[in-house]
Formats: sequence, C-alpha cells, structure tokens
Amino acid sequence: MTNIVLNVVVIALVVGVSWRVLRRLRPSGLVWTTVLLLVLTLVFDTLMIAVGLYVYHPDRILGVYVWGAPLEDFAYPVVAALAVPALWEVLGRRRAPDAAGAP
Repeated sequence: MTNIVLNVVVIALVVGVSWRVLRRLRPSGLVWTTVLLLVLTLVFDTLMIAVGLYVYHPDRILGVYVWGAPLEDFAYPVVAALAVPALWEVLGRRRAPDAAGAP
C-alpha cells in the first residue's frame, strides 16, 4: 500500500467520524489552522528531508514534491487540523457539566 492510499483512507475516516462536530465549528478557523499547519509542514519537512533526518521509500510515494517535501506529507496536518478541534469539542462538552457544578 502506498502512502497516498493510506492518507486518503485516514482522512476519509476522520471526516466521516467527526463530520457532525466539524460542521458546527467556524469554517474560517479550520481553514486558517489547516493553512498554517500546511505552511509549517512545508518549511520544516523540507528542512528535515534536506539534512537527511528521514528518507521516503521511492516505491511508497507518488514522487510529487512540493518544495522538497513529498505530497503525502501534507495529509498529516490536514488530519490534525480536523481531528484535534473535533476531539476538543467532544471532550470539552463532556467535561462542561462537571466544571459548571464545581465550587
């Protein structure tokens, strides 16, 4: 299995599981968070690949690079930008009644 197939499956699962929560959030916040994480990934993954901290197996990636980082690397910040706010909302909502009743 190539990395892009795994990335598409994980993104689809995250969106499928968290869709009900995500649609209640402000789209602008999700978009700006995703853009920021993608830019940070672009800069730091390119630097880490350039100095040899990690290498991708050529048979596992598409071979499409964005400024030195493989296209597949950009799925991780997208998943984080979707999953973290969804988890924050779900877990925060569960704790809210306890916090309101606390002295």
